[in-house]
Amino acid sequence: MTQYTGRIAILGSGNIGISLAKGLVKANYVKADQVTLTRRNLKKLDEFTAMGFAVSSDNTAVAAAADIIVLAVLPQQLNQLMEQIAPIIDVKKHLIISVASGVSCADIRKKLNGQLEVIRAMPNTAIAIGQSMTCVATDNASAANVEEVSRMFETVGAVVKINEDLMTSATALCACGIAFFLRAIRAASQGGVEIGFHADEALKMAVQTAKGAADLLLKMQSHPEQEIDKVTSPKGCTIAGLNEMEHNGFSSSLIKGIKLSAVKAGELYTKE
Repeated sequence: MTQYTGRIAILGSGNIGISLAKGLVKANYVKADQVTLTRRNLKKLDEFTAMGFAVSSDNTAVAAAADIIVLAVLPQQLNQLMEQIAPIIDVKKHLIISVASGVSCADIRKKLNGQLEVIRAMPNTAIAIGQSMTCVATDNASAANVEEVSRMFETVGAVVKINEDLMTSATALCACGIAFFLRAIRAASQGGVEIGFHADEALKMAVQTAKGAADLLLKMQSHPEQEIDKVTSPKGCTIAGLNEMEHNGFSSSLIKGIKLSAVKAGELYTKE
């Protein structure tokens, strides 16, 4: 991978920001000293200083010195952060990446600068192990900058470029979706305990089975129903279990949960 030569500021270094920073360095996209992490409590960043990252609690100074600014705070904290950095924003120099859900590119430009290029990225918590599903969208950034941001997030998983009006939906399906699939694995492990396995055995078996199912689809490039057909025989135990789950609303409850999460994700940010 070609190394990026500029400076990157990650403002709000929680789980997502820190995981991105680690991924960028691990993939040799940048060297650690090109990345500055900010957080109010600097003690929580001590280990990253030892790894070569710059750390600071001064968002304004860090943003001023950067080329790419990653806004990695919660939506509820974003307005305050944008007020801090607005005076130093340079349209000719800065590219903004926001990972805050429910906040449009236009919302960000309104607070910072009307001509600024803004790209939204929605990773999920699997970013911590380099397996994120990140969706990227913009309404005004150049193709070159979209490509650069995609390269950044490809260091920590897969990337899909989507229209901005689908970003809230991406939050529900990919970011919230991690929890939905984890709950399904948890339920499967509990079923395993009920049919005779110890809890640790049942969890290991459920996790590996879920991983195998996901990898099947990724590697075979097949549809879930194609793989389900291979496991279901006439009058068999698999179809009996599947039909019982469907009678109890398995698919419909998952669909309803994703739809509700999408509604809630769009309500997280207050423009004022």
